[in-house]
Amino acid sequence: MTGVASMIGRDAELGMARGLLDEAAAGNGTALLIHGPAGVGKTALLRAVAAEATVRGFTVLRAAGIEAERWFPFAALHLLLQPLLAEIDRLPAAHRSVLRVAFGADDAEPDVYRVGLAVLELLAEAATERPVLAVADDVQWMDPSSRDVMLFVARRAHGHALLVLGATRPEGTGRVGRGYTPELALGPLDEPASAELLDAGAPGLSPRLRALVLDRAAGNPLALIELPKAVQATPAGTDDLPLTQRLETAFAARTDSTSPSCRALLLVLAAEPHAPLDRLLEAAGQVTGSIVTIDALQEAVDAGLVTMTADGPEFRHPLMRSAIYNRARVTHRLAAHRALAAVLADRPDRQLFHEAAATIGPDEELAGRLERFADAAQARGKVAAAVPALQQAASLVRDPRRRTGILVRAAELSGQLSDRRRTRALLAGADPGEMGPVERARLLLVSDSAAFEPDEPHRRIHDMVTAASGAAAAGARDVADNLLWRAAARCFFQDGDAATRAELGAAADGWDASPDDPVVLTVRAYAQPYERGADVLAHLDRLDPDRADGRTLHYLGSGAMGFGDFTHSTRWLAQAAAIWRAQGRLGLLARALAGAWPRYYLGQLDQARTDAAEGVALAKETGEAIVSLGVRSVAGLVAVTRGEPGPAEEMVRDLRADPLLMGMPFASSITLQVEGLLALFGGRADEAYDQLARVFDPADPHFHSVSRWLVAPDLADAALAAGTVEQARELVAELPSLARRLPTEMMTMAYAYTSAVLAPDDDAENRYAEAFATLPASLQLVRARLHLNHGRWLRRQRRQLDARAPLRTARDEFDRLGARPWAELARDQLRATGESSGRRHENLSDKLSAQEMQIAALAAEGLTNREIGQRLFISHRTVGAHLYRIYPRLGVSGRRQLAAALSTTAR
Repeated sequence: MTGVASMIGRDAELGMARGLLDEAAAGNGTALLIHGPAGVGKTALLRAVAAEATVRGFTVLRAAGIEAERWFPFAALHLLLQPLLAEIDRLPAAHRSVLRVAFGADDAEPDVYRVGLAVLELLAEAATERPVLAVADDVQWMDPSSRDVMLFVARRAHGHALLVLGATRPEGTGRVGRGYTPELALGPLDEPASAELLDAGAPGLSPRLRALVLDRAAGNPLALIELPKAVQATPAGTDDLPLTQRLETAFAARTDSTSPSCRALLLVLAAEPHAPLDRLLEAAGQVTGSIVTIDALQEAVDAGLVTMTADGPEFRHPLMRSAIYNRARVTHRLAAHRALAAVLADRPDRQLFHEAAATIGPDEELAGRLERFADAAQARGKVAAAVPALQQAASLVRDPRRRTGILVRAAELSGQLSDRRRTRALLAGADPGEMGPVERARLLLVSDSAAFEPDEPHRRIHDMVTAASGAAAAGARDVADNLLWRAAARCFFQDGDAATRAELGAAADGWDASPDDPVVLTVRAYAQPYERGADVLAHLDRLDPDRADGRTLHYLGSGAMGFGDFTHSTRWLAQAAAIWRAQGRLGLLARALAGAWPRYYLGQLDQARTDAAEGVALAKETGEAIVSLGVRSVAGLVAVTRGEPGPAEEMVRDLRADPLLMGMPFASSITLQVEGLLALFGGRADEAYDQLARVFDPADPHFHSVSRWLVAPDLADAALAAGTVEQARELVAELPSLARRLPTEMMTMAYAYTSAVLAPDDDAENRYAEAFATLPASLQLVRARLHLNHGRWLRRQRRQLDARAPLRTARDEFDRLGARPWAELARDQLRATGESSGRRHENLSDKLSAQEMQIAALAAEGLTNREIGQRLFISHRTVGAHLYRIYPRLGVSGRRQLAAALSTTAR
């Protein structure tokens, strides 16, 4: 591998990289994130891998993050894709359009995930001709849009001849790192390798200086190469500096012997790394007051500070750029930015950036221009460009209230980009004491999106309600609605106390809205289900919301789900999901896929499995931590019901390790439900009952005053098996009165099921009849379980022949739904009556993964591979690879036979 001389001591890392290149060349692409401190060798490793990939015939794409570029959406991505830009014309129209818009052919800014899918398709197409290596250095400094596209592609590299390599400082991990698997922490060299590298680069050092460099470098390869050049001239007092600062000092000192023209050129290059060379020379001339020629560039090359590439001059190491910029006098830096602003007059966005960088102290006029730039950018949909402009504007204004207002607005826009770190930093600079009612509401709204703190939920909800009322009074109704809805959602997630629920109810009563207002209905459903549930349900029954209004559908669907209206919530959340999917809004799509929860109780196990699996992936991708708790817990519930204890146990372990879980009883109660079912199906009835009973104990952190009734059927089954029926009756004693007050499917299910299954023998016959009459037909899984228990009760009454009919019904329904443990229990019971029962036929979901089921169903509907890929945010080639594996499993030879195969396969 070329570059090995500079990679002494990195044999293991180079071997790993070679293996990844081998896998990518074979079509088994992946992504790797390398992280470590400055100078540890990340850039050198990337260059070495790129050199080897070039020799192997890969298409090699390179880009590096630059702090100044973070103003400009998709700037790093445009640089990365330069060698493939001509290939964009070969893409389908939708992808061509979105990339042209992203790269400046239009005023709008497309959704980052649509750009991600277009880039994935571009790279996938390129990889069919030659394997592709995409290298991104200093990912932590990339503009957020480019960074998120790289993450999107990195997560979907598998199945393509594509390797994505990223490198970042340790402080750049976190959101930057999600999606790169595996990761490689690059540490310092060991002592023998350090000595070898030092002796190779500086063989003539005296023993004293050699020992000094080895000690100061502490195994950092860049320090071992650069410190020998400067150690004798290092100023006194630098021994106590951090290594990175000593390196920067060493780099900057190397410019001292260069000419003023060279130093000016290096400074403007550090301030604007991607400007054309003629502009750089012109700007350098303005700094020096004389003409700067190409000789200045040659001087920098000869000094080993920069190298020439096809795109222009480039610093040999990112630290050289920051060192030269940071060591320059303030007056020189300001002069460089003023000169760059002058020579970039034809690029208003970059000109404005340099004007701002050339300003010290308040400048109201420039702040106003930055705000107007942000207004125009936001109006065109270029949110990512508006955020840094507003952040800069805030630093230039004198009035603290105006500064806070600008920062809150910037934080709102940053929140839309899911850049939680920057959002929190912006909010930290805002002064709550300088806010009006609307700004205060916006602050709470943004901070709620940036980080869902589980602590002090009641105080937080109170603050949100108060701020929402203030915003409504000030006329900011959209802000007020959104904040009140979020407050109610918190009340549901964290099971607010009676006072908190009453406060939310009073706020909804005082809202100036129609009786069918979706916000008011949702707040009441979340906050006061027992007090207002019947009235809310009556309103929901007659509502016909606009199917194109994703926000309203989402409000109504989430509220209906919260108090157990399974049918309405499933329908409305599915409609909202279709809208978010079409718009490429993956965070909102993840939230809508929480509709997997009611699907489980409706017996739609295959769809619940598919929705939960996609929701888990998207919640991780978009950082939706609370959504992730919900969809993971439902995924575990589906797995245990399908007879997959291994995946269910793994999901429980994953949830239990999440620090947010125990502050969110809506999810922790489902997690405990999964654990209880695992114990019940595993023959540990006493353990199952003890686990499930905790959900009904107000003193237990798994208790949820509303969601506990979802667990009632499982509690009844465990009580029968453990012989604790009397105790179970006490736990559900208040259920009859609550079910009358809240007649949703959840409450009807809980009451009908427990009243029959826990009934005394002398009343059980009537209770079962009543239960079947009242239990909605839509609750297929629960009805099948009720048939099973009815058959078991008949057997206990020695009515073996009578027991066969309900047991057959239960067996057939469980087989159709894919509920294996209960299907086997029904078979055991049937055999005990003297009736043999054949083995269960394979269910469709036994043959295909959740994503394969999605793909097969969409292909059967007639969608092309590209259309399926656009729906699922994967490349069309990944779709084709899945179908290639799906066909033989279903016994078909092509997509034309899929519909028939899906309709005839036992479900």
